[in-house]
Amino acid sequence: MAEEQQGQERTEEPTPRRLEKAREEGQLPRSRELTSMALVTVGAATLLMVFPGSTRQMGELMTRAFEMAASPDANMFTILETALETGLTAALPFLVAVTVLGALSMIVPGGVVLSAKALAFKGNRISPISGFKRMFSVKSLMELAKSIAKFVLIAGMSTLALSWFLDGMMALGGRTVESAIAGSVQYVGIALLLIGMSLVLVAVVDVPFQVAQHRKQLKMTKQEVKDELKDSEGKPEVRSRIRQLQQEISRRQMLTQVPEADVIITNPEHFSVALKYDGEAMGAPLVLAKGADHMAMRIREIGAAHDVPQIRVPPLTRAIYYSTEVGQEIPGPLYVAVAKVLAYVYQLDLYRRGRVKQAPVLGTVDVPDEFAVDR
Repeated sequence: MAEEQQGQERTEEPTPRRLEKAREEGQLPRSRELTSMALVTVGAATLLMVFPGSTRQMGELMTRAFEMAASPDANMFTILETALETGLTAALPFLVAVTVLGALSMIVPGGVVLSAKALAFKGNRISPISGFKRMFSVKSLMELAKSIAKFVLIAGMSTLALSWFLDGMMALGGRTVESAIAGSVQYVGIALLLIGMSLVLVAVVDVPFQVAQHRKQLKMTKQEVKDELKDSEGKPEVRSRIRQLQQEISRRQMLTQVPEADVIITNPEHFSVALKYDGEAMGAPLVLAKGADHMAMRIREIGAAHDVPQIRVPPLTRAIYYSTEVGQEIPGPLYVAVAKVLAYVYQLDLYRRGRVKQAPVLGTVDVPDEFAVDR
């Protein structure tokens, strides 16, 4: 691979975009062992539940077939028609159950997706070099281990079932046709059920292995992650989303500053501006937060919860809202107007604490014509 030739290794976890692209191409984790286990187990269970109810019809069919075969006037088409009807009736539940469970077991590990790319020809599939690498890969060793495990389990369970049922199987020849069929179905069903249950051990190991292998195959180099990030950031919808997130973060940070404000001036409904002034640390009053409509209401709510004074000064509020950004000092021409509001707030605080007897009055707050906003 190009990245390996350049000394880069696939050490980074696949990004959501890489995973989605792989899914679109039909690259999903699949476990054949889970499918095999489900088919054998469900098939055996269905066989044990469904076929006993059909043994009488099957016995009658076999008896009739033997009788008709011995008769020179026998109609072979009639025998075949009856056999087909009886066989399908007995096997239909079995076939439906096996088909449905087989499909579900294929979907479970990685989901389902229809992709033409998964069926497309790939040259590396017939490449001798790629084939040689696959022969000695971890996946090949795992397949070998699974094959050995399945052989041991199937052989062991088959031997166990044979030792249990050998006497009964030998006695089937002395039973009636119906009884012999029922016994045979029972023995075969139990043997398959034992085999299916033993294959659970293989499936339990194989499913996580296939998921991990799939994830490993999709790992990326650091350069691939960087390239994908650059490509993603160049898309208009991604840039828009980034700006939206940045604005949300900025608004949240701004609202955390509201409790520190000395005063909140309002429009009173459409605009709110939170101001703070520290004569020793600041050259001019600072805008901690500002907002319109819903954001203005949030600023007022937070201010009320923290006992920040709120003053209705519509012209000044609009002037600061449109002329000053959050974190900036107010413009020089607005110093006098803001100083008048701050002085009123300080006097109001003294009055509320009983240090002055006369309640302060906020007179007219004038705003320079160049900052006047009539909205």
